[in-house]
Amino acid sequence: MHQTHNTLKLLVREQSITVLNRHLAAAIDLQAQVKQAHWNVRGPGFLAIHELFDTIAGLVADDADLIAERCAALGGTAEGTIQVAVEKSYLVRYPLTIADTGKHIFAVAAALAAFGQAVRDAVVETAQNGDVDTADLLTQISRGIDRQLWFVESHTAPKE
Repeated sequence: MHQTHNTLKLLVREQSITVLNRHLAAAIDLQAQVKQAHWNVRGPGFLAIHELFDTIAGLVADDADLIAERCAALGGTAEGTIQVAVEKSYLVRYPLTIADTGKHIFAVAAALAAFGQAVRDAVVETAQNGDVDTADLLTQISRGIDRQLWFVESHTAPKE
């Protein structure tokens, strides 16, 4: 741990840093998965989906930055290398062989939903541990992920 005047108890900061690094790894993975879809999507509505995926990848990169900066603010080290992301991400591997718009929409939606649920769980965990500021940051990220999930799922026809 790095020296800080942060007044949260050391144990609370250590617990939050562990949670944050877990989600930093997944955020880096999620951003790469969405870029994979962005680069490889084909089919009807290509341009809209291509641009949507690019926007989402940028927003997830911003989320990763917020997570990493919170780690540092708590006196920890943000573990944000690709190697760490590969080792620690809890997301399912993105299928590399798909091109169809619908299949990419499904895969990106599934990844967003999994990340969003895990972040919501982390909100509860960090709040129970006594770090309401980290819980608030994760709540902000969760809301953003839910919004992007809505945008992605809105590209599928509703089932009547």
